[in-house]
Amino acid sequence: MKKNELYEELKRQILTLKLSPGESMEEVNLCNEYNISRTPLREILQKLAGEGYVELVKNRGATVSSMDYKTLRNFFATAPMMYSAVGRLAAKNATQSQVKELQKAQANFIKANKKKDIDGMSLYNNRFHRLIGEMANNDYLMPSYDRLLIDHARIGQTFFHAISKEMLKDLKEVSKHHDKMIQCIIEGDSEGMVILTQEHWRLAKGHLEMYVGPDPLPDSMSEE
Repeated sequence: MKKNELYEELKRQILTLKLSPGESMEEVNLCNEYNISRTPLREILQKLAGEGYVELVKNRGATVSSMDYKTLRNFFATAPMMYSAVGRLAAKNATQSQVKELQKAQANFIKANKKKDIDGMSLYNNRFHRLIGEMANNDYLMPSYDRLLIDHARIGQTFFHAISKEMLKDLKEVSKHHDKMIQCIIEGDSEGMVILTQEHWRLAKGHLEMYVGPDPLPDSMSEE
């Protein structure tokens, strides 16, 4: 496998929880599985570490970035502020070519939704919001925003499984929000974008919290 292809594949596996938070990424196993040598693999892992997908520890190698209590606490505290700031800037700074890419990502999200392609929904949703970050065009915000999106995608797996009628309804609302965001960006409506972003966050928040505390708890937990 080519280096860039493996880079994208490992990102996909991390975002869709095929590689679990904290899981060790053994170099020998990866080299054998993907027919790649140590040097390009280490370059890939270094790049993924710089973007927040993996953690590199001396003499211990690479592990998938963890999602411990502190990580989750910081995520829920930071997400609404970050999304609002990025959304406001995106509405002011977006180019026509970026809008077209955003529309394409939304079209793919809708297709994945119709096919009940969970991984596709998660990845195209991530792509959609990543493009909004690029539109914001702010070097100070982007590193933190990118890291936020990684954990949002991983936590959001509960949402895209849409296990109830209510969640299916909310999933359709997510798609409607995306369409409205595109329109706000086209119109340069930064204030409307902030309001919509907050609505979008509130919709997702309850489902994201299911990852932290599922309801109902498993029988083995509830009996104690």
